[in-house]
Amino acid sequence: MLPQPARMKGMSAAFRSFVLVSREQIARNYASVRSVVGPAVDVLGVVKADAYGHGAIEVARVLVGEGAGWLAVSSVDEGATLRASGVVAPRILVMGGFLPFEAEAMLGYDLTPAVHSLEQMRDLDRLAGAAGKTVRYHLKIDSGMGRLGTRAPAAEIVAALAATPHAQLEGLMTHLASAADYTSTQTADQLAYFGRIAAALDAGGYRGLRLHTSSTNAIAYGRGSGHNMVRAGHALYGYVSPARGQAPAQGLDVRPALTWKARLLAVKELPAGALVGYGGTFRTPRAMRIGVIGAGYADGIFHRLSNRGQVIADGKLTPILGTISMDLTTIDLSHTSILGPGDEVTLLGQEGEARLDAQQIARVAGTISYNILCSISARVRRVYV
Repeated sequence: MLPQPARMKGMSAAFRSFVLVSREQIARNYASVRSVVGPAVDVLGVVKADAYGHGAIEVARVLVGEGAGWLAVSSVDEGATLRASGVVAPRILVMGGFLPFEAEAMLGYDLTPAVHSLEQMRDLDRLAGAAGKTVRYHLKIDSGMGRLGTRAPAAEIVAALAATPHAQLEGLMTHLASAADYTSTQTADQLAYFGRIAAALDAGGYRGLRLHTSSTNAIAYGRGSGHNMVRAGHALYGYVSPARGQAPAQGLDVRPALTWKARLLAVKELPAGALVGYGGTFRTPRAMRIGVIGAGYADGIFHRLSNRGQVIADGKLTPILGTISMDLTTIDLSHTSILGPGDEVTLLGQEGEARLDAQQIARVAGTISYNILCSISARVRRVYV
């Protein structure tokens, strides 16, 4: 069993591969979201997927300390883990809903489910009735993304609500598929569909609901405003997706909260013509000084970065050489003579003017920044500063 996450001030972590997570920066990012949406809108802090690799328990504590009244997770298991760890958030929304075998834990840990169908509304009503309690939930509308959520007409939703007295509708939500894409009408179409459902429920007597459609990109570009709750995820960790098309200026001032470092295990001189790594995919064009760092694809360095990616060593961007291994990655150290075994290099973060963030890495790896952050494995130690 691994030791608990470390908390350090003014010292380097004594691990071969580790991430430094800035609690202060997460708090600043949360404050930026709060300032953009205004005091009348609740900010639900999304800490699913271990807070996008930042550590859900620690991030949840930061957000609750900053006044967040809501957190969001993907599964009952994630929500139960937060509760069992002493996170005292008043409300935890389980956005992925619940399966029958999770119902007992969901009720026991006082989690609020997102419900995705009329049948699930009826299931929740039966569970609540059997437990002798009223259970609050948020109903997810599939407004055009085609994933989770009901496509039932508004009249059927209203009828189902009337028939499920033990399950209390508290919120109405949807998820926008293309909030940063201004070349498409999908977001406008989704918001219009959601608006019609919300208006019908209001006319049917279901008023005062928490309405939420906006996650990070919609918050940043002002789409879906006018509702009384937003779901901030990627923004909390310092990222907003770049917009496509004629978009307004991005309104959030957020910065990455995570720096990823690894230590050199070896430094050596190779002659011209030497092969490096599995398959000999790199041949030194000249005599080179190379370093071998103690992290590989099992730690979350994408295999596709072989012979393509970079790290920061001694304040300079330098290339990855050869094929990335499970536990090791080879880099060019020809530009410096001061680094040796045990010294740190930066895989994600900044040294002086040299910078690598998750979006830069994602472009080279052919993926998205979310994927880069969530792929940093559990064996990479989290250190909170």
